[in-house]
Amino acid sequence: MRSTHRIVLAVALAGLLGSSRADGETLGLGGTLARARAQSRDVTAARARAEAGSQLARQARAFRLPRVSLQEIWVRTDSPADAFGLLLNQERFSLPEFSAGDPNDPAATENALTRLEVSLPLYTGGELSARIRQARLAAEATRETAAWVEEGAALAAAEAYIRLAQIREQVALLESSLETVRAHVRLAELYVEQGMLVRSELLRAEVERSRIEDLLSQARGQAKVAEANLSFRLAADFSSTWELEPLPAPQPVRESLESWLADAEARRDLTSARRMLDAGELEVEVKRSGILPRVGFAARRDLNDDRLFGSSGDSTAVMVMAGVDLYGGGHRAAAAAARSEVEAARSEVEQFRQGIRLAVKEAFENAMSARERHETAVAAQESARQVERITQERFKKGVVKTIDVLDAGSALREARTRELVARSEAHLATFTLAVTAGRRPESVLPTALDDNESERK
Repeated sequence: MRSTHRIVLAVALAGLLGSSRADGETLGLGGTLARARAQSRDVTAARARAEAGSQLARQARAFRLPRVSLQEIWVRTDSPADAFGLLLNQERFSLPEFSAGDPNDPAATENALTRLEVSLPLYTGGELSARIRQARLAAEATRETAAWVEEGAALAAAEAYIRLAQIREQVALLESSLETVRAHVRLAELYVEQGMLVRSELLRAEVERSRIEDLLSQARGQAKVAEANLSFRLAADFSSTWELEPLPAPQPVRESLESWLADAEARRDLTSARRMLDAGELEVEVKRSGILPRVGFAARRDLNDDRLFGSSGDSTAVMVMAGVDLYGGGHRAAAAAARSEVEAARSEVEQFRQGIRLAVKEAFENAMSARERHETAVAAQESARQVERITQERFKKGVVKTIDVLDAGSALREARTRELVARSEAHLATFTLAVTAGRRPESVLPTALDDNESERK
């Protein structure tokens, strides 16, 4: 019941978020993660499967309870034995009538049987209890899988957000660079008309302007695709537009590799695999139970009449049944096969665990490297900014040519682009490290945007 309430709450939240207009909203990384958890179709599907697993576990537990069935059976027969028995069941048998007729060729007899039956398994050799535990472990596995899908959906949404923020900032950078180059082109045209500048420098400025225009056109197209990707990850309409918060500087990775590896031991998909391994081990018990006896109880109440739901005759039967399969075609072989499957699954789970540890090490190194590359890019950007400023001052004094100004501006734009890409990759690497190690991506969200903005500037 609690799982059902959680799903209803998630659907309601998704509807609430989905009903609001994306256009004009300011979306941050934290809000993106929350939306992905509430609205992602992958998450919705995984939660539905988890609820199905919970209901299957509930169904398995119900097999311990009595089974109650009600039947209404109508029959018309002229079979001598059946006709004789049905008359007895209806308590309408008459010896004179029976003797007056031909017992070998009786008239057709109609009978309506109303049967209420209760049955209960008393002992199943351990099969029922093992199946119940298997269902419970499978339900736990689906819940862990749903939680893991949720983390993956949040990570995918964060990546889409970062890519959109990156390309939009790149568009703004190219627009600013284009305005600067256009100003240089206009100035160069004026200088050429006055005979103060050779035409080749004007042509060089025009070539640079065309190149930036091409880059800007390409970046604007990429921005549209990136925005559609973010809408896809948030299960929003592709026509939605998103106002994004500025992408802050990345947080440093302060914890050691051992800390991340320790957290990875509790990763949700690994936990799910372990639960399924435990369920597989119970299959050995199920197969072994085939050679053990079965004991059951049943009680039924029958009402017989020549019309439906009548009660001319009634009877009650109580039964206790016991049986053992003396030879079932290889129960021991089936149990041995189940043990071999468990050993194979155990090796696969350990291989999976080691693969996760390797992935964490790789993600950790990528995050450290991405952070270092960003620091280098920030320093290079500052150097390029100083070069561009000095070149502009020297150009105003007539010491350098227009082409030198264009080269300095191009170098600054490339340095800014490098910093932007490094900043985005550092964020992605940190988020990937967190999820790979089994942590929530919210755990590595930048906590002080203003301070980070100051640091980036």
